[in-house]
Amino acid sequence: MSSNDPFTDEDWMQLAISEAQKGVGLTAPNPPVGAVIVKDGMMIGKGWHQCAGKPHAEREAIAAVKQNHSLEAMIGATIYVTLEPCSTQGRTPPCTQGILDHGIKRVVYGADDPNPDHAGRAKSLLEEAGVSVTTGICQAECIDLIRPFSKAQLTGLPWIILKSAISLDGKITRPPGESQWLTSPESRQHVQQLRYTSDAIITGGNTLRNDDPALTIRDEAKLKQTGKKQPWRMIITRGDASSLSQSSQVFTDRYQDRTLVQENGDLLQALKKLVEKGCHTVLVEAGGTLMGAFIDAGLADEVAIFYAPMITGGDMPGFAGLEREVSLRESKFTQIGDDLLLSAFIDQTSL
Repeated sequence: MSSNDPFTDEDWMQLAISEAQKGVGLTAPNPPVGAVIVKDGMMIGKGWHQCAGKPHAEREAIAAVKQNHSLEAMIGATIYVTLEPCSTQGRTPPCTQGILDHGIKRVVYGADDPNPDHAGRAKSLLEEAGVSVTTGICQAECIDLIRPFSKAQLTGLPWIILKSAISLDGKITRPPGESQWLTSPESRQHVQQLRYTSDAIITGGNTLRNDDPALTIRDEAKLKQTGKKQPWRMIITRGDASSLSQSSQVFTDRYQDRTLVQENGDLLQALKKLVEKGCHTVLVEAGGTLMGAFIDAGLADEVAIFYAPMITGGDMPGFAGLEREVSLRESKFTQIGDDLLLSAFIDQTSL
């Protein structure tokens, strides 16, 4: 690092992380990645991967430098990247070659490529070409950014978030004649954000029959601005597709071509289908039986539970049929409107 640089590697990596966060929910089947180029203690370019098929973050940052500076500006510069630069040809050329082509002399990245066949390859290629490489800067935060991508790479399955709205007595329904909503408008808006950062939404056949949900992102202007498509919708039914009403919104609205059905309650097959469609983050919005089934099968990774300040006495629990106690880790409570949101990871060792 230049002696003229008043900032640390961690400072610059935090800026790269901020860039990467712009791509959360937009990049699957690629991971969100951010990059920052620094020369003589000054940032001269930054970028983030905007969607699969478009330039990677490193090349976006390089393009930003070209737009605002001379080509010589990158000679001897340092590039900070949240993820190990790619070293193989895909839909876009390898970023390691782009780094070498533009005279960048130091590469700092946070997380290794989760693909065991690629991990560490960029470091070897770059060092062989005389580029200094530093790894593991803000590693934990960089790894957090790519949790869904990593899981899909290592297991072939998506990252599963179980979302539920529950009364204080653990129910998901209100008495007949009452509003269908348990939670506040602020909580429902937060669910829209969860949908925005997800690639697909799963619900069950009973929820489809009882509630006829749209399972869409409501903010069309935001979708148009960012280029994000509506999430895929997967309906899991214990019977066959003929048991589902074909007049349901998911089969009749303008996004009907993004609706899938999994018969016979086969959770694993449903998830594999979604990964084949490029889905890495999947939100489950369903009744208690399907929620419990995901946990019992060891397929759930995270929960987002909105607790409403009411006691309903309903007969529909938020989680049903659990065969064992499940522990949560890194639990965080946030007040949203009148509700309390519990965000936590499922401790897989407790399953």
